[in-house]
Amino acid sequence: MLSAGQAADSPQFIPVLGKIRVRVPVGRPRTRPDAVAADKAYSSRGNRAHLRRRGIKAVIPEKRDQAANRKKKGCAGGRPVSHDAGLYKERNTVERLINKLKTWRGIATRYDKTPGSYLAGLHLRASMIWVKDLTRTTS
Repeated sequence: MLSAGQAADSPQFIPVLGKIRVRVPVGRPRTRPDAVAADKAYSSRGNRAHLRRRGIKAVIPEKRDQAANRKKKGCAGGRPVSHDAGLYKERNTVERLINKLKTWRGIATRYDKTPGSYLAGLHLRASMIWVKDLTRTTS
């Protein structure tokens, strides 16, 4: 999903999650992943509640101020959020892809005036990365 360049990422979490399709070897793509890994920016009560309702494991570290607020409330503050450090390390793959996309200055700084031309540049850069990876692994 494409939003304004100055807009925060966290409000886009639920709409993006609604568009995700997980491919499996047999059958149609699943609409519910087993787990979602995200950074602290996505650690909100609404995002966690949405994942819990859908039965998706949240691999999102808790913000320091949220943990302090929870601890300040004592036993009424609830349990600490679970965090799978092993799964969280796999988020690095996505971060590396974003860095590869942003090696194009036009994508990193978003010079394009229309969302369509910016999205076309993203698709072009992603396909170039994909083709380069294919040729590297087959030879």
